[in-house]
Amino acid sequence: MHQLNSLEKRAALALALVFSSRMLGLFMLLPVFALYGTELAGFSPLWIGLAIGAYGLTQAILQIPLGWLSDRIGRRPVMLGGLTLFALGSVVAALADSVYLVTVGRVLQGAGAIAGAILAFAADVTREEQRPKVMAIIGASIGLSFAAAMVLGPLLAKAAGLSGVFWFTALLAGCAMLLVAFLLPHSVSKAPMAETLALPQSLGAMLKHRQLLQLDLGVLLLHLMLTAMFVVLPKLLQQYGLVSTQHWQFYLPLLLGSFVLMLPMMMIAMRKAQEKAFFLLAIALLSSAMLLALLWPGFWPLTLALLLFFIGFNFLEASLPALVSRIAPAGQRGSAMGIYSSSQFFGAFLGGVLGGAIMQHSGYQALFAALAVIGLIWLAVASTLQLPPRAQRLSLSVAILTADQAKALAAQLTALQGVQEVTIVLAEQRCYLKVSSAQFDTAQAQAMIAAAGA
Repeated sequence: MHQLNSLEKRAALALALVFSSRMLGLFMLLPVFALYGTELAGFSPLWIGLAIGAYGLTQAILQIPLGWLSDRIGRRPVMLGGLTLFALGSVVAALADSVYLVTVGRVLQGAGAIAGAILAFAADVTREEQRPKVMAIIGASIGLSFAAAMVLGPLLAKAAGLSGVFWFTALLAGCAMLLVAFLLPHSVSKAPMAETLALPQSLGAMLKHRQLLQLDLGVLLLHLMLTAMFVVLPKLLQQYGLVSTQHWQFYLPLLLGSFVLMLPMMMIAMRKAQEKAFFLLAIALLSSAMLLALLWPGFWPLTLALLLFFIGFNFLEASLPALVSRIAPAGQRGSAMGIYSSSQFFGAFLGGVLGGAIMQHSGYQALFAALAVIGLIWLAVASTLQLPPRAQRLSLSVAILTADQAKALAAQLTALQGVQEVTIVLAEQRCYLKVSSAQFDTAQAQAMIAAAGA
């Protein structure tokens, strides 16, 4: 079967709504806080940056532990608990009269780090061959929530103030809790853990994997640049004559245009096997955008700079997780993606701190210069990235008892044509394979596994 069944469609829709509503609440602060935060006690550019990026710190710290917890006590309780924390943080920020309390609220929002539990739930209720489609739907919802946040944030802030943005975020959390409680199907199976969640025994190896570290650094720097830019961008637009109520009219065509222009890059990169070249081009666009904004002040140069930035950002946001999944060793994708997600959120935190500190002491030109240099450093690091050939991932059950049996079976499977990697996890009784689909004979591998367990 090549289509999602009714349960998979229901799970994909519900999980995408849960994920996107949460990310929408986090993103909506980006286009408005630098403007409306000036009314809070204790305001300073540094604290604005801290408040914007604070959620990333707790997200980064708790992402992997809450994923582990979901495997012990269940996905649904962890998701409901995380959304409760997210709602509580939103209420604290909505009631705050100082930038310090808003920061506390953002820290609490970030403590609801349920991305790992959501993706694991998606894996639990989907067939292996349909799993990439469901993951893609959830991933696409993040990009849509970012675009929606750029529009809704300024409109809500104008209508109801900064507190209104946080009350709306709390409402979104409540709706997401209802979705988890009543719309999500009750999982009756659990996907193989190694491909969906970070395993403690795999984290050390992932932290030593050079290519994965390059991608982890990349997503950290990508979100550092994004968050730092929004410490200054709303104020800069205001200086160029755009009142806050008009900001959504600026962001919406910009984001739509960048998405339309990014699509040809993505298609050419995949069809012409030029993924690395376009990956480097996207990073170069980020750095070029910052240099343009630095060297040619003015509304239209800034507009062009942001168009270039978001073309590169959209391309990289879509490409990086796909590359992590592709490079991760067989049976260790969950660990690789766990570290990747933590790096992403930690980058948002660092971006808020860096952006606020530079703005407080040196101004926006120094911030654009710093971000341009960061982009060039990333470009130099990424130029050494080596992409392996495309591969299909398989997960097959085994019935073996000893490490020696596992070692012998792994050696036999490795010798098969088309096999790139083999990992056998005795505790799960699973064999994970990375294979070339054109050359690999699944029936031959299954016969070999059956013989080993006989």
